Amino acid sequence: MTDFRGADLLQQYIEKCTNWGRWGEDDQLGTLNFIGPEQVRAAAGLVEHGLTVSVSLPFNQSGPQTGSLRANPRNMMTATGADHLAGAQDILPAGFGPAKGYGRSDDILIVPNQAGTQWDSLSHIFWKGKMYNGRSAGLVSSAGAARNGIENYAGKLVMRGVFLDVAKHLGVPALEPGYAISADELEATAEAQGVEIRRGDALLIRTGFLEARRSAWGDYAGGASPGVSLHTAPWVHEKEIAAIASDTWGVEVRPNEIDCFQPFHVVALVHMGLAIGEIFDFAALAAACAEHDKYEFLFAAPVLPITGASGSPVGGIAVL
Repeated sequence: MTDFRGADLLQQYIEKCTNWGRWGEDDQLGTLNFIGPEQVRAAAGLVEHGLTVSVSLPFNQSGPQTGSLRANPRNMMTATGADHLAGAQDILPAGFGPAKGYGRSDDILIVPNQAGTQWDSLSHIFWKGKMYNGRSAGLVSSAGAARNGIENYAGKLVMRGVFLDVAKHLGVPALEPGYAISADELEATAEAQGVEIRRGDALLIRTGFLEARRSAWGDYAGGASPGVSLHTAPWVHEKEIAAIASDTWGVEVRPNEIDCFQPFHVVALVHMGLAIGEIFDFAALAAACAEHDKYEFLFAAPVLPITGASGSPVGGIAVL
């Protein structure tokens, strides 16, 4: 149930969890500062089976977007095998001369940066005219974000991943829309799986919601959804977690718990500088972790260094 008296609580969480200035006035990384050489070496040492598991939803027209906010990715072919077989490629483009049997395919991807599996940048959300580290929202223009763009994450999202299969821990295929995951439940899931949450970790939280909606998305994108509670924010801050990614549209529970749109984003992204990943596909990872009884691994989920972007598509991989 939405609490319509949450303005004071939200401000309390903002003041308690803010990282503005923590890493200097020029910082554009936020909680990714918790990942250093020591954390990366430790993550690499977790590779035991040499098993690689994709955690990204396919980028195609079968995704969850409805077009009201974003459209699904569209891959458009500009050169095809049919062209080659029909002789349309007998002369190479750009003055390269006769093809002499050579053929090719080529294409263009049209994709909103946050249409599928993606990371938010620290310029994605504003609160009262400001974005992360106290910078003005006015720094994001039609030319992109002059500060806090997604390009600052390039090469940084390699870390220890901790998979928290909350749905499995609670004994359900998928959490129900509106279910708020508490910090106690995240701790209990980790304990049941035999993993410890550490500084610089990426928490990969499975609700099962993407799997439940995959064949009929409905209002998956923006509608009621399970997710982390706003009240987990102080716990995330205290644990010095580097990133949270989930299998839902917006990571946090919807309907929101207070009378504010996406309040966890307001606290965690704008003020904490937390890396937030959305629409991750954890079905294969859940099976692999259960089979090997292994819930910690090397996690690599690099962004595309799109200058000034407010988000980026991701090809994420867990290496067990």
